[in-house]
Amino acid sequence: MASAASAPPTPNNLKRIVAASLIGTTIEWYDFFLYGSAAALVFNKLFFPESDPLVGTLLSFLTYAVGFAARPIGALVFGHYGDRLGRKKLLVLSLLLMGGATFAIGLLPTHATIGSAAPVLLTVLRLVQGFALGGEWGGAVLLVSEHGDARRRGFWASWPQTGAPAGQLLATGVLSFLTAVLSESAFTGWGWRIPFLLSGVLVIVGLWIRLSVDESPVFQQALAQAEARKADRTAQAEKAPLVAVLRHHWRDVLVAMGARMAENISYYVITAFILVYATTAAGISKQTALNAVLIASAVHFAVIPLWGALSDRIGRRPVYLIGTVGVGLWMFPFFWLIDTGGFGNLILAVTVGLVLHGAMYAPQAAFFSEMFATRMRYSGASIGAQFASVAAGAPAPLIATALLSAYGTSTPIALYVIAAALLTAVAVAVAKETRNRDLADVEAETDAASPPVKAADAHTA
Repeated sequence: MASAASAPPTPNNLKRIVAASLIGTTIEWYDFFLYGSAAALVFNKLFFPESDPLVGTLLSFLTYAVGFAARPIGALVFGHYGDRLGRKKLLVLSLLLMGGATFAIGLLPTHATIGSAAPVLLTVLRLVQGFALGGEWGGAVLLVSEHGDARRRGFWASWPQTGAPAGQLLATGVLSFLTAVLSESAFTGWGWRIPFLLSGVLVIVGLWIRLSVDESPVFQQALAQAEARKADRTAQAEKAPLVAVLRHHWRDVLVAMGARMAENISYYVITAFILVYATTAAGISKQTALNAVLIASAVHFAVIPLWGALSDRIGRRPVYLIGTVGVGLWMFPFFWLIDTGGFGNLILAVTVGLVLHGAMYAPQAAFFSEMFATRMRYSGASIGAQFASVAAGAPAPLIATALLSAYGTSTPIALYVIAAALLTAVAVAVAKETRNRDLADVEAETDAASPPVKAADAHTA
């Protein structure tokens, strides 16, 4: 069933919407990744100075993981109100929260100034970051997915996904530049604050662009239908989005969570833990490791839309499985190349890893959006994605660092990522293909289902 709401927008309008989502997600991921890089490079010295270096790094990554713990809460809150009030309003709020917390970290006194209160305040601000990012992802990808048409949704919806490597590129680039031009003492003393304070400027730009776009037409149509049902006294009252998701789409939530495991774990091992492994186990300088991630992130940015376009041609599941199997097979060569200590091998290791990661990350936006009905899509996609991050991305650098500390070798770390790849392969293999699905039809199918809905029907809705 096609609808006006799902008709393709004009090219210029769609490009503006894509740009608004991309710039917003880039800023939010810049803020989030900046913390991860700083956790690996300086936070262990500034906020946990009484620990030995590796223990300090573990504690630093623990505060990093705390941000992930807040992401499911953000997913629940933003998902609920995003499905009730609209995508645009919640995206503006998430950008303000993330930018404000990051700017505040740049002003934060260190352990040398206020003692143990410093890591406590750092952890609180990290929680705010995680809460904001938990609501950001779902809204950004839905705004694009719901404006576009099914034929090229994988391509257009993959552009907000490039916000992750773009944010990584921006954060790593700023840190790389500062470590190159500043002495070690200057960077540790005050230079690390500059990237966090820059977030304030970026947020102003992001807000200006985000406020200029329109609300999703698919959501507006679904909201009008919900208001009509509410006016009809004989109609059944609309359930809260979370309740509706658990009733109609519980299998889809589980599939989304499983699909995220290898994607999330591999990404943080490749981009965050690499800064620890390369500098401690492989004897590579901090600057060299940052430059390698910088180059690889640029390639990652470029290939994500290509993988998204391929998912429009052959399906979301085949592309996702290419990335899943590829990342699992690449883990041992990944660490072997880094162990050589050569800059070229380091670039090759990280770049191939991120290209394969892109095959999972690119179709994810369209894949997850197409699983859920409009009035529960923000909640469903966000819950599936962010609850998985607690078990996947949150502890990944922490687990990898602990394994390195305990065994002194990369083998258990590679096996850890391979195990995640096997879990993701199973989740994607049992999922239904969603390519070419009209998002308005997903709404219609769910509305037409007579309660109680069978699990199989909920999965195909």
